[in-house]
Amino acid sequence: MNQLAKSFSRFTMLLTLLCLLAASASAQSTRKQMRTANRFFDRENYRAAIPLYEEVIASNPDNATALYRAGISLLTFDKERAADYLYRAQALKPNVDRDLNYWLGRVDHINYRFDSAIENWQEYQQDIPRRNEYRREEVAQLIQQARNAKRETANPKDVFVKNLGGTVNTAFSEHSPVISSDYNYLLFTSRSEGTAGARAAEDGEYYEDIYETNRIAEDEWQPTRIVSGALNSSGHDASIQLFDNDTKLLLYQSVNNGDIMVSERQADGSWGEPRSISDEVNTPDFESDAYITPDGQTLYYSTSHNSENGDLDIYVVRRNENGTWGTPRSLGRSINTPYDDDSPYLASDGSLYFASRGHNTMGGYDIFYAEYDSVARRWARPVNLGYPINTPDDDTYYRLSPDGTYAYLSSYRIGGYGEKDIYTINYIKSAEVEGQVFTQADSLLIPGVELVFNGLQADKRPITYRDVTKPDSANYDVQVLSGRTYQVQLSMDNQVIETQEIEIPVVLDDTTTVRRDFYIALSDTATATLIARDGTRGTRSTAFAMQPVYFDTDEYELRPESIEQLDSIARIMKENPNINISIEGHTDSRASDSYNETLGQNRADAAYDYLVRQGISPKRLVTVTYGERRPAVPNTSAENMQLNRRTEFKVLPRQDDVAQ
Repeated sequence: MNQLAKSFSRFTMLLTLLCLLAASASAQSTRKQMRTANRFFDRENYRAAIPLYEEVIASNPDNATALYRAGISLLTFDKERAADYLYRAQALKPNVDRDLNYWLGRVDHINYRFDSAIENWQEYQQDIPRRNEYRREEVAQLIQQARNAKRETANPKDVFVKNLGGTVNTAFSEHSPVISSDYNYLLFTSRSEGTAGARAAEDGEYYEDIYETNRIAEDEWQPTRIVSGALNSSGHDASIQLFDNDTKLLLYQSVNNGDIMVSERQADGSWGEPRSISDEVNTPDFESDAYITPDGQTLYYSTSHNSENGDLDIYVVRRNENGTWGTPRSLGRSINTPYDDDSPYLASDGSLYFASRGHNTMGGYDIFYAEYDSVARRWARPVNLGYPINTPDDDTYYRLSPDGTYAYLSSYRIGGYGEKDIYTINYIKSAEVEGQVFTQADSLLIPGVELVFNGLQADKRPITYRDVTKPDSANYDVQVLSGRTYQVQLSMDNQVIETQEIEIPVVLDDTTTVRRDFYIALSDTATATLIARDGTRGTRSTAFAMQPVYFDTDEYELRPESIEQLDSIARIMKENPNINISIEGHTDSRASDSYNETLGQNRADAAYDYLVRQGISPKRLVTVTYGERRPAVPNTSAENMQLNRRTEFKVLPRQDDVAQ
């Protein structure tokens, strides 16, 4: 073997050795990452586990165990990616874990694939040992929740659920919103990295702290800030309720396994040192949330005290005559279930709102309400608030605004900023839709047109609204449910003329009016019928006689042929004293928008001034400029631009006719 061959052979061996060493180091690094990730996973510190599993998957996309555990870890943070990872793990290794079908059911459920969730859980049920009664009951409940969710999402309520936005919500958990009586001061709880001391709990999330912000516009808040003073401790602290004219605050602190505390606002505006609300309320067990009535005499709260299996139940306690709190009592089995029942809130009408993992929940916590039967002296059966207030994941901390027109909610729903976010809930209201109906060709008013608005409720049930245009004014006016598209069928003399579409935006109050005029094409026979019905509105020939007048480039002086056309319009108006017209100025697309707006107005004014000089009352004329915004034809040639340099005339009702 020659020297060159020997050198090449040694180089090849060295390169192979280096590759083997690199592969071994990479494998060791991957195993180390997996061990570290698994330690976090076993402690349910999923936020810390996820990036480590992601690094393993990046270097080895076929690592089924990393995909499986990353999918479980992502359930709270990214539901869609969690599903992708879990199903990839199943495809690579169907026996990656004996609980795989359980987690596939969970991820399908929160991603609204309810039939698939049920199938996975039913398959999982077959392998649960008979001695594991707890797991069997849990899966049976999950299957029922998926059925509940399928039913509720198929019958949604007409409500508008809106994320409070990125000023308040972060990639961490935000919950427990508390609004002041003037709507402008918001307290809430966050586990974001900006909490006091930025100290992480065992699950990797930061300890809860209470934040505050002030409203600066309808949907805009100041940058949030941690509440100064004594509210926030070294443990968990959560806002609950402002009361007594916003001078006192109920809050939760994780002292003594979790207690309900009270803080009072100080003279300088800060919050004072929290104190226990009562030894009758707080116990060595877990007290989590509460609501005190406006008169300060009754407290509803949730506690695990006296619970057989450690779940939360809702209790009520009333003040004694000497101001102390009396003996708490459970709200009973109509409200409390073997699962967690939490976050009570009493509305002004006496209805109780609360969050529950029991009853007919869609999954996790759902919001329910119950009415009190004063005759039977018990709470009626709770009602699920339904979708989209509730989702297949946790929905809790429901609080109505001071006037009851909207509510706040904390929710783990798809589309949030990270974990639990704060949302507002508004019940969609009706809007008033009003306008007139005109002929398309010549803008004549058309009385006697029936308008039928056909739409769908959120649950797909049809809804219909109807009106007929009034005599003389041709006005219509209907109240329709907002937030949807309507097909408007226009009929005359029991014959459908045409159908048009109108979209009504979401309306959250009862004072919104939407203006929509309809222009429809009538046949010659229908137009003749219209003219015969009211001869004072002019004739079809006189309407067509109102042709545009045209202008030279950058000019608004009337041409000779324009004078002839304006004389014709003046004659028509004198012969038909009930005709009013809109004089509309237009330009081509040259020059700036503002310049063209002015030029269009000057062209409209030129026609207006001439008609007034011909004896037409100014009360019968209105002017408007559209500048270049409404071209008759595209501005693609000199000829087209000439057609766009114009003033048009449209027939309108007289003001006194409209008022009738």
